[in-house]
Amino acid sequence: MQPLFKHPNFVHFWIGQIASSFAFQMLSVGIGWQMYDLTNSPMALGLVGLCQFLPQLLLTLVVGHVADRYNRRLICICTRFTMAATVGILAYGNMTASISANMIYLCAALLGTARAFEMPANQAILPNLIPSELLSRAVSAIASAREISVIAGPALGGLIYLLGPSILYLSSMSCFLVSCGILLFLRYNFTVKTKSPISIEHLFGGLTFIRGNKVILGSVSLDMFAVLLGGATALLPIVAKDILQTGPWGLGLLRCAPALGALLMSIYLARHPLTHSVGKIMFMAVAVFGVATILFGLSDSLILSMFALILLGSSDMISVVIRSTLVQLETPDEMRGRVSAANSVFIGSSNQLGEFESGVTAAWFGVVPAIVIGGVGTIAVVGIWMYLFPTLLHKQTLDKEHD
Repeated sequence: MQPLFKHPNFVHFWIGQIASSFAFQMLSVGIGWQMYDLTNSPMALGLVGLCQFLPQLLLTLVVGHVADRYNRRLICICTRFTMAATVGILAYGNMTASISANMIYLCAALLGTARAFEMPANQAILPNLIPSELLSRAVSAIASAREISVIAGPALGGLIYLLGPSILYLSSMSCFLVSCGILLFLRYNFTVKTKSPISIEHLFGGLTFIRGNKVILGSVSLDMFAVLLGGATALLPIVAKDILQTGPWGLGLLRCAPALGALLMSIYLARHPLTHSVGKIMFMAVAVFGVATILFGLSDSLILSMFALILLGSSDMISVVIRSTLVQLETPDEMRGRVSAANSVFIGSSNQLGEFESGVTAAWFGVVPAIVIGGVGTIAVVGIWMYLFPTLLHKQTLDKEHD
């Protein structure tokens, strides 16, 4: 078997992912800190996540069709260029002192729209670049690349922010543009494998496929509800500033802590792929995610908070690798765009909508109760999903044919 990094296409794709993820993570630090600085409102932080999620939800059927009918490499290039231009607007707003909460909301919505088109194309193109037997390792390697960026991006972003938000946004924009340039070297022969007419059945094909496959439905919905309830990343600016009494540098450290745990776990999984009891392992990992969330919510120490977030990130990575591999391996290529688009809604729900949920519960109950309640809710979801999806619970391998 040819080593994964001997495939030039994968290497280009991998580097492009690092640059794009690096840009987005730096951007998240800047937007989060600046929004809270402008408004001093947990609800405002939640609304930023909502602005990013709504376009993904509203465009689900359209973006899936686009990813199945048009060149996926070109889609990724165009969307990342759009994100670079959007970040440029934020940089301009800061340089001209015209930045406002409404401008950030607008740019968040534009970013959400671009990511709505990028995510299904980006997910669906990977199986076209490498042999299927390398897919599980590739998913782990891509996760490693992303987490490397998530570790370095927020930490460096917090430091760059001290030089001014405009410098941070310009740095993020540059990384998006680098990612676009690297993808130009990607050799990808696009062919439309289905020329069926556009219909309601065709547009809803991804959702229909997921609903009919209990393993995929269980895995993506488990991840969605767990992170929706247990995700507290939207509250990190408040935790850093008001509870841990740190500055942007502290926020950067907190943001990179989950990525450090995820990186270590992804490296381990790339070298030691999961070979048995993957269903039980996934449920166990999500339960640990809930416990780590509770620990983070109760902590008033930067060191303990970072430890909890490292544990949270490593457990989440196990769930991500299992879910992503199952979705790709069990989906026909001609449907991967639509299925990936539907999966992106689950991911968006758990991330951006989860940020909105965290902001609302923090505004209602306070920051610490909101985080703890979310962690308890995650553990409850694990128990319920074990009962609702026994097929996933007893899933043995990531190989559909030999399970």
